[in-house]
Formats: sequence, structure tokens, C-alpha cells
Amino acid sequence: MPTHIRLVHAHEFIQASPEGTVDLDRSKELLVEIAACSSPEHDYDIILDTRDATMKLSVTDLWYLAAEIHKHPKTFARKTAVLVPREDFDLAGFFALCAKERGFKVSAFTSPGDAMEWLAEA
Repeated sequence: MPTHIRLVHAHEFIQASPEGTVDLDRSKELLVEIAACSSPEHDYDIILDTRDATMKLSVTDLWYLAAEIHKHPKTFARKTAVLVPREDFDLAGFFALCAKERGFKVSAFTSPGDAMEWLAEA
């Protein structure tokens, strides 16, 4: 079965507050809006590409993002690959763990090829 993939870059959902910190509430809203366009009804898996992100999310921010996707089970019912630079792999792994504990198919990758292979798996 062909896999349809929606590539989402960090600048599309990670937003800054006027003070220059992460605007977590707005970032959560944008992530849900973007993912809704890729929901199971639209038959898309998602790659969240954060390799060029200029703002970094804290461990707390990542926990809250995982909690937010839990509120939208149909939107995030398909696979989500989080693509990160090697130095952020542990943080992305934490986000994936938080999401998996809530029943979602999320995994972290440093290689686009590995992310694509995982998404293509049955």
C-alpha cells in the first residue's frame, strides 16, 4: 500500500512569544491544525522535521506537546516520525516515548532515510 507523507518543518508549528521564548500554546494549536490536514481520513503519515529549528523545546514543552496530541487521537492515529539533528535525539526520543505511552505511533530519527523506511513499514 502506498504511503502518503506530510512533511512539516519546525517553523510551521514552533512559534515564539514576543519575549523570544517558545509560545507553547500557539505551537500546540498549530501542530494540531497541521496534523488535522494529514489525519487518517486523508491517509497521511507525518514527518516533523526539526533539524533547522532555531528555537529548542524544553523537556517540559515536549511533555505538554505529547499531552496535547493525546487530546486528538484521530488526528494522530497514523505514524509520526520526528526528524532531528543528532544532538537533539534524546529530546526527540523523550517526546516519542511520551506519545507512545499515550498509544501513538511516534518515533525519533536523525536520518531522513530511516524515517521514510519506518513510515513505509506495514
